[in-house]
Amino acid sequence: MDLVSSQPNNPTYDVITPIIPNTTTTNATPPRTPSTATSSPSSAATTPSRYENQKRRDWNTFCQYLRNHKPPLSLPMCSGAHVLEFLRYLDQFGKTKVHNQTCPFFGLPNPPAPCPCPLRQAWGSLDALIGRLRAAYEEHGGRPEANPFGARAVRLFLREVRDFQAKARGVSYDKKRKRPKPKNMAPPPSNNAN
Repeated sequence: MDLVSSQPNNPTYDVITPIIPNTTTTNATPPRTPSTATSSPSSAATTPSRYENQKRRDWNTFCQYLRNHKPPLSLPMCSGAHVLEFLRYLDQFGKTKVHNQTCPFFGLPNPPAPCPCPLRQAWGSLDALIGRLRAAYEEHGGRPEANPFGARAVRLFLREVRDFQAKARGVSYDKKRKRPKPKNMAPPPSNNAN
């Protein structure tokens, strides 16, 4: 869906297909189809990467969410507030147990028994989703300065989710800092000419 083109009369959908982030990560790249000498240039195109496929699915899901919004929204009218609504909507499909502050297991990384606390989207999944949608918005003709996925409210929301989930699970999400490379302490070779 391009921002510039007009939307055709598409049928409306009552149910939105949820984005369920993949929790497993692999370093394997998808198999590529080998090109043959007899194939035409259009059939020799490479298969989209896993990231590109996920970005396309995420973008289609967000556009479907906007179409099903009451009242329906066009993409240029979308704001950071609508992105936050979308993220809250996705919470119902989450798989991560996030303890409430009143739960006896709040702050324990491995609770000893089950509890009624809700399942939510993990912070890392939401952060990756926003990154993909931010890139897709600009690929579909959106101006970077008007990107609703980069809005300050969205960044603050993600920070709050990260901090709360860290406290609820007793896990910190501190940034890992790169260690400086050790400097070579060997003395330089001397240029003494005797």
